Amino acid sequence: MDAAAYCRAIETYLCRKNDGHLIRVVGPSFEIVSRWERQGVPLKIAYAGIDRHFERYYRSGPRRRPVKIDFCDADVLDVFEEWRRALGVPAESHPTSPDESRIPNPGSRSRSLPAHLERALTRLSSARASGALGDAFDALIDRVAAEVDASRSTASGVRGESRRALVARLAVLDADLLRAARDLLDDPARAALSREADEELAAFRASMAADAFARAREAAIDRLVRERFGLPTIQY
Repeated sequence: MDAAAYCRAIETYLCRKNDGHLIRVVGPSFEIVSRWERQGVPLKIAYAGIDRHFERYYRSGPRRRPVKIDFCDADVLDVFEEWRRALGVPAESHPTSPDESRIPNPGSRSRSLPAHLERALTRLSSARASGALGDAFDALIDRVAAEVDASRSTASGVRGESRRALVARLAVLDADLLRAARDLLDDPARAALSREADEELAAFRASMAADAFARAREAAIDRLVRERFGLPTIQY
């Protein structure tokens, strides 16, 4: 996808988010979105950043006017940074020019462990209620939810080795959920997710070592599995 097609896709998505009100991605807005494309921001990650901005916009009170894409820039870059770190894509592999510096979003904050567990528990409940995982998955969700709930009650007070042990346990629970979710996929679904992961990472493949790319690809598939089934990230 070239820059023009990328910008058209962003413009279409922004129009939907603005309830059909068309805000053209031209001039300075086009430069912002073109920079995302040059940096290798996958479209779905850009959409997630736009969604994050709209969620905050709605929380601040009644909508006043359609949102321009310029206001979404910091959130898109934040989501992209989170995606990049989760997949292990090195920062130096960003295909950007030297003058395209990353401006941190001052509204972005790391979530505390208790808040992380609270959010994970809420999303686990939603995933179970959706029925997308089937009855066979309920027992695993119940077990993971019970452990997360127990951890939540003590998370704010744990320090040192106890905290490290809790974080390690969360990683194990996360791996259990992902392994079980992957087992639910049939061959066509696995192939489709693999293709989507390859598309997300296409801008970085040439600049990554084969083993690093393989790890990033597996992490990308894991992210897509979470998205497909509405699963939270349990590990912290």
